[in-house]
Amino acid sequence: MKMKDNTSGKGEKRENWGSRFGFIMSTAGFAIGLGNIWRFPYLVGQNGGGAFVMVYLIICIIIGIPLFTMEMSLGRKTQLSPVKGMRKLTKKGSPWTLFGWFGVLSAFVILTYYIQIIGWILAYLYKMITGQLSGLSSDAYNATFTEFTSNPLMVAGFTLVCIIIIGIISARGLEKGIEKACKIMMPALFIMLIVLAIRSITLPGAMEGFKWYLNVDFSKINGDTILTALGQTFFSIGIASGGAFVYGSYLDNKSDIPTDGVLVIAFDVIAALIAGTVMFPAIFALGLQPDQGPSLLFVTMSNLFDKIPFSGLFGSMFFLLLIFASLSSALGYLEPIVMTGKEVFNLDRKKSVWISLALIFIVGIPTIMAKGPWSEILIGDKNFFDFADYLSGNILMPLGALTLALYTLFKWKFENYKEDTNIGSSSGFKVYDWWAVAVKYIIPVALVIIFITGIF
Repeated sequence: MKMKDNTSGKGEKRENWGSRFGFIMSTAGFAIGLGNIWRFPYLVGQNGGGAFVMVYLIICIIIGIPLFTMEMSLGRKTQLSPVKGMRKLTKKGSPWTLFGWFGVLSAFVILTYYIQIIGWILAYLYKMITGQLSGLSSDAYNATFTEFTSNPLMVAGFTLVCIIIIGIISARGLEKGIEKACKIMMPALFIMLIVLAIRSITLPGAMEGFKWYLNVDFSKINGDTILTALGQTFFSIGIASGGAFVYGSYLDNKSDIPTDGVLVIAFDVIAALIAGTVMFPAIFALGLQPDQGPSLLFVTMSNLFDKIPFSGLFGSMFFLLLIFASLSSALGYLEPIVMTGKEVFNLDRKKSVWISLALIFIVGIPTIMAKGPWSEILIGDKNFFDFADYLSGNILMPLGALTLALYTLFKWKFENYKEDTNIGSSSGFKVYDWWAVAVKYIIPVALVIIFITGIF
């Protein structure tokens, strides 16, 4: 997968992936994050179990795979970051360059609160290891979470630790930093997920939860279910946030984008499915409710681990795998921002990394304060934390994806997309002519619906 080096940012040689395995693990790491292990299970719990899972799988195949391969293919085609890449394909000032800016801005806004959530997880790992989460009542678990998140100094401290970890890895570069870290974290994540899933389904009464999780009740499928599954696909895979584009830009023409794209999304879906297998059998076995919403991760799971043998071991393993998943995603979100600093503002990599993270932390201070002293300050009906999530997930990412879809439809054209993406494909899996229906009709219509419903 080595290729001739390009230059970017003060004449530095452009980095490339060290191996295909490293690329797949890093890109899967970008896709696999809190969207899989935190958001997916609680959405399944709120949307009827197996019915939601089925709709989500269908959407990943019909919409997720084409959009993801579009981004990676454009990145490989340009060998540049999203902003500079779209300028190269069109021209500076072209409306199509908005796709690049939407992606970078989405990633920036996401990281202002995403790194904070990693800080919460790090804090809970510390609490689990030190026994602070043992023997509490259900109300006490709720109070612990509320007390911690409403303390801005504590949250800021753990967030800064996470920023330093992310910065050290990213500043080391692509192959020695991101790729090396993800080649360790991703296999470890799947091993821990499988161990926890086996432990969960062997609890007395766990099979009722497993059956509920996989049972497809078609009466549960409605417009809200489909829209929620669409939104989860974007959040989970990271579509239109620049990560797939910039990771694709480190590929050469021998790389097999269709196959690798499917593998990445397959890993992403498998991680989500195993996460559900960890949670729902155990929740049913302990008589808890599956529809706890966002608190499922911190409140319900802490309660759950306290009630099973070797709670400290399995609880610590759970929060450690969450840190691995969220760190690998944060590195993917950070990369288009860092490369924009290099290519657009001519910064060297280390300087771009630390300036980007400093700005993310500063801009993210209101989201840290949003659960505490600034909880009464609202934008519309949302505090700063919820507004950052809304702005990135409901406005910027759908707008970016819609721009990408329209660029492919009107400027790039389906035939060129197919030809460019299939370069290097030797496995037999390719972009086929029948994808045209999804690319020309299903995806643009779905994105317009997501955008409109996201606003109104």
